[in-house]
Amino acid sequence: MSDKLTRKELKAPDEFQRIGAQAVPLLVQHQKTIVIGVAAAVAVGLGGFLLQWMGQRHEAHANEDLGAALRDLSRDVRAGDAPAEPGEPLSFKTEAAKDEAVIKSLTDFRAKESGSRAAATAALPLGEALLREGKGAEAITAFDEYLKKSPSDDPLRPTALEGKGYALESKKDYDGALAAFDQLAKENTGEFMKGMGLYHRARILLLQARPKKA
Repeated sequence: MSDKLTRKELKAPDEFQRIGAQAVPLLVQHQKTIVIGVAAAVAVGLGGFLLQWMGQRHEAHANEDLGAALRDLSRDVRAGDAPAEPGEPLSFKTEAAKDEAVIKSLTDFRAKESGSRAAATAALPLGEALLREGKGAEAITAFDEYLKKSPSDDPLRPTALEGKGYALESKKDYDGALAAFDQLAKENTGEFMKGMGLYHRARILLLQARPKKA
């Protein structure tokens, strides 16, 4: 068979041309549907980009608001009527008054920024203030939310686990406290926090009248 193309083969349209010729009428016939489909795809992509951008912007604003909500933590406690130094924020008269202000500020902030990472971060100082005020059940809820949202390598997780253990202990839920303190020891490779977890475990075992295990 000759490798040369015949005159008839040269004149005949190739497969690509033939398919293209068949597709053009279909494109013309369905151009409205195609345009709508393309527009929808562009809208979905643009919508996703806008949602991501708005989410990042919202988190940035939430972080700024968190800084404002935490200001009460930096205010001093001064017994009596001792005035604050010039330029310093007003001080609290008692630790209880400071904790009450912190709880209100952070509770309001978390309600406003619900679902944000900043709101989850605020759960830790809120839990600590609630624990100091003797509100163990509410403190446990706050610590649990922080632990649920924080990554395993979060440097503040030990603080949350220890706080949760104390809160459970205050409710006399010694088994729950043991679990929290055991997790504190398990999650931390550092000798200090691992040792703290074991120390707390021994304390709780003594409260349960289990001195040998302690």
